[in-house]
Amino acid sequence: MTTDRFLLCGTHAAETEPVRLIAGPLSAEFVNGNLRTIRHGGTEVLRAIAYIVRDRDWGTYEPALTNLTIDQGADAFSVSYAASCAGPGGSRLAFHATIKGSSDGQLVFDVNALPESDFETNRCGFCILHPIAGLAGSQVTVEHSDGSVVATKLPDLIDPWQPFRDLRAITHEVRPGVTAECRMEGDVFEMEDQRNWSDASYKTYVRPLALPWPYVLPAGETNRQTISLRIASDDNTPATTEASGAIRVTLGEPGPALPDVGVIIYPDDVETALANLPTLSALGPQQLLLHYDPTGGHGLDTLRAFARLAAAYPARTTLECVVACCGDLDAELAEVADMVRRANLRLDAIAVSPSVDRQSTPPGSAWPPCPPLEDVYAAARRAFPDIRLGGGMFSYFTELNRKRVPAGPLDFITHCTCPIVHAADDLSVMQSLEALPFITRSARTIFGDKPYRIGPSTIAMRQNPYGGATKDNPRGERIAMANRDPRQNGQFAAAWTIGYAARVAPAGLEMLTLSGFTGPFGVLAASGEPVAEGSFRPVFQTIKGLCELAGFKHVTAKTSDETRVLALAGRSSSGETVVWLTNLTASDVAVDLSEFGRGHLVMAPYAIARIG
Repeated sequence: MTTDRFLLCGTHAAETEPVRLIAGPLSAEFVNGNLRTIRHGGTEVLRAIAYIVRDRDWGTYEPALTNLTIDQGADAFSVSYAASCAGPGGSRLAFHATIKGSSDGQLVFDVNALPESDFETNRCGFCILHPIAGLAGSQVTVEHSDGSVVATKLPDLIDPWQPFRDLRAITHEVRPGVTAECRMEGDVFEMEDQRNWSDASYKTYVRPLALPWPYVLPAGETNRQTISLRIASDDNTPATTEASGAIRVTLGEPGPALPDVGVIIYPDDVETALANLPTLSALGPQQLLLHYDPTGGHGLDTLRAFARLAAAYPARTTLECVVACCGDLDAELAEVADMVRRANLRLDAIAVSPSVDRQSTPPGSAWPPCPPLEDVYAAARRAFPDIRLGGGMFSYFTELNRKRVPAGPLDFITHCTCPIVHAADDLSVMQSLEALPFITRSARTIFGDKPYRIGPSTIAMRQNPYGGATKDNPRGERIAMANRDPRQNGQFAAAWTIGYAARVAPAGLEMLTLSGFTGPFGVLAASGEPVAEGSFRPVFQTIKGLCELAGFKHVTAKTSDETRVLALAGRSSSGETVVWLTNLTASDVAVDLSEFGRGHLVMAPYAIARIG
């Protein structure tokens, strides 16, 4: 069992098993002091109610729980516990929590926090997550702290800023005849559209981002917050039932071509790639994305190394070029172009982005000094007149949505995503796939039919736009904002990668980059990993399969339960149809293959399967 867990998730550590709490039609999962998957009659009402404490880099503390008591009755449940967070310099925050739920649809989560010493934090309080499936664009009622009530809608396209501020309560329809009111007390709450970060939720949180952070909770001053959920239903409202039986797969009509597949190459990866050219050829990426950052010490030697690889492996090449913007833009980019020529580096495209744009500018914050992007792109075009020019953000869709680049001078738009910005548990990472169609549709609404690239997007975070650095992860844990993630070594990453490609395929991307060649984001294990250096990670086969599909016409592929199984289908010019299936869960799943003239397939946890 331990070995199986490592093969699945790249770690022997098991996640904490949730405790199922039930009170009539109301149910919730209790995990590590918080609630997730709150349902009524089988329908998800809230994705989570969590009391969160974050450090100055937006890292999340993992409080130690003590005196945990769980009482489960016939028509009610209750939970109580104490917890504490240890901060830098010996600072400590203690809090006591109670949770009560009843069969009449009432749920109350109450926390009293008491800093034992001055405690620095970027956020301390409740986060409430509303799901996006079935709710995006729907009617809600919002109550503000002054008692005013407004009928409005949740955003359909992704809102770059906070859709609702100064919240006291929000009410939505769970299903016909059933409404849920979520009331927040004890602080000033506002909502952000977490789909910006590929989270599958709208998040209501404390405190407003326009207020200064980090801030200090004074020693000895109690802070109390309470979340109350009240679900009202008609007596005759039927409850939903969970789907049973095998999951069905159906194919539709062909659409846009499936994208080229890229592999990100960092300077430290070049020698490994050159030493493993047969493996790189077997993988078969159509594009190499070469990361070049003069602010990180990259220069002529870096470009010469890239040139050796580009000469040895016949793929299209794009230079992902960070622009320092510290002086004359023409001089800076002309110097890069001169070094590219001196290095004899063959390039098909260059993507440029100011270095400061790798850091996020939150709501209420001042934008950092930066030349107009029109000037940056014009200088890049003058320096590289004969190759394609791209722009956007080397960080995430969040930053692109908030700083919408002038796309007119560009040949393509690009951005990345990362699923562990806010949470790193297995369920949240897989649920992040739900947000990707909203990201691509929002990007298409902003930029039209401009050629569109995504990546590198991997489970691990390559840079932290929201703090000083990514989190080191030497013990291979599941932690948010980590620069390496254990699941890259397991079947989990392979399943997530196919799911990612399936979710973005309808957008007609030009290029999709979901891996590196080696290192923490790679298809080959590097030194210091818990698997042999140079060995194939399970994601190798997944990326190889996507490379083979590049240029095929995307065929619409639906499953009867896309929270558990996703399908990606492509059709070749000769009419051959290839389908990849991925099990997004940690359980066996039966899949009905009658669409393909076959019987049932039982997919193991996080398994992928190729048909055709």
